[in-house]
Amino acid sequence: MAELELPGLVVESVAVTVESARPLLINRAPAPDETDVPINSTVSLELVDPGPAGIDLAATRVWIDGALAYDGNPTPAFAGARAAVEQTPDALRLVLDPVVPFASLATVTVRVVSGLIGGGFPLDQAYSFQVEDRTAPKLLAAIAISQTVVRLGFDEPVVVSDPAGFAFTALGAPAVPVAPESAAAVGTLVDVALSTEMTPDVPYRVVATGVRDRNGNSVLPPFDTTVFQGFRPARHPHRRFDLWSMLPKHNRRSDTTGDLARFIACLQEIVDLLLAEVDRFPDLWDIERAPTPFLDLILRDLGNPFPFDLDDLGKRRLAAVLVEMYQQKGTAVGIRNAVRFFLGIEIEAITGLAATALVLGVSELGIDWELGPSDRFARYAFDVLVGRVLTATERKHLRAIVNYMKPAHTHFVNLLEPTAPIVPDHWELGVSEVGLSTDLH
Repeated sequence: MAELELPGLVVESVAVTVESARPLLINRAPAPDETDVPINSTVSLELVDPGPAGIDLAATRVWIDGALAYDGNPTPAFAGARAAVEQTPDALRLVLDPVVPFASLATVTVRVVSGLIGGGFPLDQAYSFQVEDRTAPKLLAAIAISQTVVRLGFDEPVVVSDPAGFAFTALGAPAVPVAPESAAAVGTLVDVALSTEMTPDVPYRVVATGVRDRNGNSVLPPFDTTVFQGFRPARHPHRRFDLWSMLPKHNRRSDTTGDLARFIACLQEIVDLLLAEVDRFPDLWDIERAPTPFLDLILRDLGNPFPFDLDDLGKRRLAAVLVEMYQQKGTAVGIRNAVRFFLGIEIEAITGLAATALVLGVSELGIDWELGPSDRFARYAFDVLVGRVLTATERKHLRAIVNYMKPAHTHFVNLLEPTAPIVPDHWELGVSEVGLSTDLH
């Protein structure tokens, strides 16, 4: 026989509750207020009489969602294969097996009525539990928020299971066919990026199959669909660039088949897209709206002297204050602000060079003084004091920032950091502990 090692169980405390009611309703499964109960669960409960009378089987009734489930025997709607009734002299255990599973996300109410043999002490209690989510997410609406992005709204939070699980069909003509490239979900919203710009004002139908809710329920056939209008970029209210109206009137009158109008409509869509791109040119040099590839170009145009790797937000912040940094270059305020901006470190003091001086008749050669710089060098040398111990990377970056921001004729010599507390190697009364901070020699 295989040997199994079971985890140990230790009872630390026991709370005794004195209950005078008879009979008692215990061992309920699902438990009261339980959530995510499987839809095919049974309903189990136990009636116990702590006294000598016992449970009156004929006086026991159970209702589930208002339907009688037990009246001495499980009723047909709750008499599945797992239904059972077990009675002992002082207890009655019921297992009710619904023939039809519970509805998804339903709140099920169970009411139990019972009594004791010989009468007296009637029991009438009710409790409820919630069934698990088996309902697939439902697509409510869709809207084009840009030329290549469509936002879908669902009735519950969803996740994208298949980025290509979105089908788009143009319902008008002429229209450009579009296909999904990627999709991202945030709560109940899904943003689908398209392969190309959609035709403005043309209705598109979207079928969403590549999503599921957070309980794993995927969209099932028949799949939800909705219709939205192709995105039309904003245009200047006083600009009019209509190719059809630019054609001679006799050409427009002679277009009896409508082929010329449809051809011009195709060209008009291309012109509208080009004009929309031209309208967005100012965004390329706007610090807040510039696309990521243009941030480096903006910093390069401003002459960014700092070689640090920054994220997009850091690059935008630097571009916004770089000119002010140039204006503060060569000042103590500029050094403090630059170090705070890049490293988040506060400089506590910028002091003159604290070199060891030679005192005649006091200093000892090679012991308490060292050969320092000249008076001219020391007059323009300084130290920087910070309030915490820096990492090697922070130390390197801080020196680079200070060397760039300092006045050109000055010298940055020492970076002063707090020193670690000295641990005594001897016994110190009231501090040292035998076997912990002392050694026997």
